[in-house]
Order: sequence, then structure tokens, then C-alpha cells
Amino acid sequence: MANILVFAESRGGSVRKVAFELLTAARSVAAGGEVHAILAGAPGIAAQASSLSKFGAVAVLVTEHPSLSAYNAESLAALVSDRAKSGGYRAVLFSASAQGKDLAPRVAARLGVPMAADSLSVAFDGDATVVTHYVYAGKIIATLRLAAIPAVVALRPGAIAAVESSGAGRIESIPPVGDPSTSRVQVTESIRGDSRKLDLSDAPVIVSGGRGLKAAEHFKLVEDLAAAFGNAAVGATRAVTDEGWRPHSDQIGQTGRQVSPDLYVAVGISGAIQHLAGMRTSRTIVAINKDKDAPIFKIADYGIVGDVFEVVPALTAAIKEAKAKG
Repeated sequence: MANILVFAESRGGSVRKVAFELLTAARSVAAGGEVHAILAGAPGIAAQASSLSKFGAVAVLVTEHPSLSAYNAESLAALVSDRAKSGGYRAVLFSASAQGKDLAPRVAARLGVPMAADSLSVAFDGDATVVTHYVYAGKIIATLRLAAIPAVVALRPGAIAAVESSGAGRIESIPPVGDPSTSRVQVTESIRGDSRKLDLSDAPVIVSGGRGLKAAEHFKLVEDLAAAFGNAAVGATRAVTDEGWRPHSDQIGQTGRQVSPDLYVAVGISGAIQHLAGMRTSRTIVAINKDKDAPIFKIADYGIVGDVFEVVPALTAAIKEAKAKG
């Protein structure tokens, strides 16, 4: 049996989808052990604990403190590492989100163990924890064996599909380690982007545009297609963001966001290896490009060879028509 601790990431007082993905992954390898989730935030965050139970958390460990209303790396690292030491866990799982990429190595350092970053899967083999992840910009999938206990693993968002579980978990209140209000780093202000936009990490559908759109104003084609889906976010390649056509927060790729939506539509994207590294784990990939030899077609599930200025408006109209018919 292997008890596993999951850090349940939250934002704005709500649990993020990546937490449910981690719980699903933990359940699949616990082998009769218990899956515990640690949830920290401002007073009132405990109301979110039941959502974690629905995805398999046998115990939800809740820490509430006013100074945890914003991400507090120092306090959270102390809290998670302290629990990991005292709870006898086989592994501690984080999301490889922006927050997880910052927190996981801090916890690993406090525990004195190695960390596996941006992992695609996790499993146990005897006393070792086995993970897979991409190397060389996604050209190779490497398998790593971690001998340390607990193993600290950060799983790529979207690599595991979240699946609900039957049963109800218990909710426990645990105190913070030290006083979070005395942390050496305090967040004084958070500036959020357009709250009307779906975050790339949470969107089930992503429509991305590349240099094949030729000009910034042509990105409206991508925006219209995303709007037709209704549950889609807009992404871009690095070439596009470097040109200033889209904000850098929209960049998907090796040096941008790593995403794994249910559907990824690549519009006018040739498929440079750096871009593929950020989206190739998408469950279904549709590529639209006039170059039949574009590398993107090698990983696409469906490919449309044609002019994006003709194909995308037709696709947008077809989606609108289909949705209108129900």
C-alpha cells in the first residue's frame, strides 16, 4: 500500500482542475493506500474540501489563514514538507503549473529528495517511483526511477483526465507551520488578466494561431472559431507573440505554456519542435495548413490542407450551425 499526498492548488478561493487530475492519478497508483489532499487558503477555503473528496481524497487536510489568501511560497513549502515528513507518504504530487513549478522544488529541497518535473505519468515499481516525461523538446520520452521516499513529482496539467470517484472523505483542520503573516515575502497586489477569458490550463478546447495568419488583425479568425466552440481559449506560437500579435501569456511551447486540452486546433502553425513540446499531449489535434508537408501533420489526428482564410471561416460557420441544431 502507498499513501500519497496531493497538493490541491486553488485560485481565488476555488480549487483548480489540476487538483482533480492529481487525485485521479494518485488513486490509480495508491494500490490500497490512502490519497490525502492538502488544501490551504484564506478562511472559508474549507468549503471547497468536499469537491476534493469527490475525486478520491480519503482525507482533506485544510489550513486556513488570512495570509494564505494569496500564494505564499515560503509558508506553503513549510506546511507541505512538514506534513510529508510526519505522514509517512510514499509520494507527494504537485501540478506542473506555474504555482506547482515554484512550490514543488521548494518542498523537495526541504525534504532533501530529488524531484521529477513536468511528468506525464507516475507509477510504483517495488520501492522506486517511476515517472515519464519529455526530453529534447519532446523528441524522446524518458523514464526516471526515483529511489527516495517520499518522491516529489510534478505532473503536467492535462496529462491525466480527471475522473470522479464514489465515496466521501474526511475533512481535517491542520494549523500552518509558523505564522504565515511573518513570511519574508508578502504578496501586496495581484493583477489578473481578462477574467472573461478561459485560462489555457483549464480550457477543454484551445484554438492556436501561427505565422500562417500573416498579420495580427487576422487573429480574429482564431478568436471567432474559439467563440463558436464556446468553451475554448486562444493560444499562439512564439513567433506570433514575439511579433506582438498576441500577449506572451498566450504563448504555447517549450518556452511558453504546456497544455493538454481535449481538443487542440492549430491554425497556420507549421509545427516547429519547440511548439510541439507544449501541446503534443493534447487528446485530439486538428491541424489546418496550406503546406501538406508541414511537420504539424505528423502528430495531428486530423489534418486539413488548405488556405486558413477559407477553411477557418467555413469551419466556424459549420460549428455554429451544428450547435444551433443542438
